[in-house]
Amino acid sequence: MTWDTRSRDASDHWFFLTGLCAEPDRQVDISPISHQLRNVLRLDHGSVITLLDGTGAAYLTRIEALDAGRATGLVLAKEPVRSEPGIELTLYQCALKRDRFEWVLQKGTELGVSRFVPVISSRTMVRPAARLLPKYQRWRTIVREAAEQSRRGRLPFLANPILWDEALDQGSGLRLLVWEEAGDNGPNLGSAVTNVDEISLLLGPEGGIGLDEAAAATERGWLPMSLGPRVLRAETAAVVAATIVLLLASELG
Repeated sequence: MTWDTRSRDASDHWFFLTGLCAEPDRQVDISPISHQLRNVLRLDHGSVITLLDGTGAAYLTRIEALDAGRATGLVLAKEPVRSEPGIELTLYQCALKRDRFEWVLQKGTELGVSRFVPVISSRTMVRPAARLLPKYQRWRTIVREAAEQSRRGRLPFLANPILWDEALDQGSGLRLLVWEEAGDNGPNLGSAVTNVDEISLLLGPEGGIGLDEAAAATERGWLPMSLGPRVLRAETAAVVAATIVLLLASELG
């Protein structure tokens, strides 16, 4: 039995389960999500859901038993998730205040970002890095829920925060510095993203990127990239930049 994971008829409810070990025609323990299934979504036995193991596989599963704290399901079919992008997109985003970074995590996940790396720069308002760590549990929940909602097959990785200088020595594939003062000096993105497997985007905080920071980035191989004549908010720039490179890489259809 097969089904198209892109179809609304497959299942309206998708869940990542850590350590999921499932095969078609076998029962699977879905107790970790029993509360959500029973008390939040009001599902019952016979309802069909989709389970994800984080490796890119999806399992169409029928709920067989659903009680308080315990649930089992029968795996009906297994298929690869076809919505995952073919390139690895890493977002090196300077930490943002309040809920702006959470918005970047959510929308970036929906678009297809593979990896998020929080960065601390000279103009970052939320510092030091230790202040970010208590937020990680909530951030991982946001990423997981966004991945389930957008029908991703893999959970984007959320790395530990690093300093700007450390970020400059990281990044794989095509490395792009998103900078409002880049002007027309950046690469031709249409050709630059062709036939690349990895793209890294480096973006500043609310206060922007300092001239010395931009100079250091270009010296270490980051290519400056402009998003046009208008100055965007930091969180808007992150989503726009991710959209542009994924679109030019033919990853958005």
